[in-house]
Amino acid sequence: MDQQQLWLWKKQIQQELDRTMDFWLRHSHDQEYGGFFTCLARDGAVYEEVKYVWLQGRQVWTYCRLYRTLPRFCRPEILNAAITGGEFLIRHARISADSQKCAFVLTRDGKAMKVQRTVFSECFYVMAMDELWRATGQRKYRRKGKAVLENVSEDGHELPGSLGRHQNPGHAIEAGWFLLCYAVKHQDPELSKVAIQNFMVQPFQTGWDQEHGGLFSFLDVDGHCPTQLEWNMKMWWPHTEALIAFLMAYFEKRDAKLLQQFEKVFEFVFSKFTDPEHGEWFGYLSQEGKVALNIKGGPFKGCFHVPRCLYMCELILDKLLAEKV
Repeated sequence: MDQQQLWLWKKQIQQELDRTMDFWLRHSHDQEYGGFFTCLARDGAVYEEVKYVWLQGRQVWTYCRLYRTLPRFCRPEILNAAITGGEFLIRHARISADSQKCAFVLTRDGKAMKVQRTVFSECFYVMAMDELWRATGQRKYRRKGKAVLENVSEDGHELPGSLGRHQNPGHAIEAGWFLLCYAVKHQDPELSKVAIQNFMVQPFQTGWDQEHGGLFSFLDVDGHCPTQLEWNMKMWWPHTEALIAFLMAYFEKRDAKLLQQFEKVFEFVFSKFTDPEHGEWFGYLSQEGKVALNIKGGPFKGCFHVPRCLYMCELILDKLLAEKV
């Protein structure tokens, strides 16, 4: 692979990560009650003050991970903001003092507004506590995370009809790089093949819009019209997962076709989602690739998918460049 091209990708990704983090550091911190605002307009203005536990946990995780692993983010204000966010979660995320169930939505000052039956609030609470423990060395955060983790279990079954035919390219590709990480760690070449071919390449081939570019949000595996109203929108997060997945797969296998897929996604992302004027990415595009919602954050989009993607891609590109092939 041309080292010059790798260097150009790395430079662009590094600059985009810096712009993205600057956006959240400037606009999202609630100095009065703690925690983070995530419902932010294009320019960072707060348009809704409620707080989503998923996104509170994700932002704590992001701040701590960058603080620990990238020297330019090892700054006191980042760690202090993460600690403040973590303490807000400890005080308010659980629906009662004797419960390990976490709310989904909180008021600005931390009162539970909505509770879901899913386990995602708990998952991101645990992720936040784990990273806080690693960043601060304070074992109380590890204890808080383990207390909630022990109350989470898995359950699932096949669904009939259109629910059973539901295809989500973004989650399939995301699962692919999860599996690839596991396969590499445990030296399992067969699992690596499955992770790349079945969870990355195939979902990408069927999920990519050949006419307009970008990944569809949802598809029906039998070719019927999906029932989700937003099925043909191009959302930010599947594209972040694809960037991670194909660059990681290339690093492990050195298959040029995998890097070509990374380049295809990279070109779409940096021409459609990014906002050089204000920073961060637009989250929701039409099928044609036009900005459908000009907000930068909301109930499901916060400081997580974009910085995690850029951070991981920067590290992988650093390793490739260090080889000086």
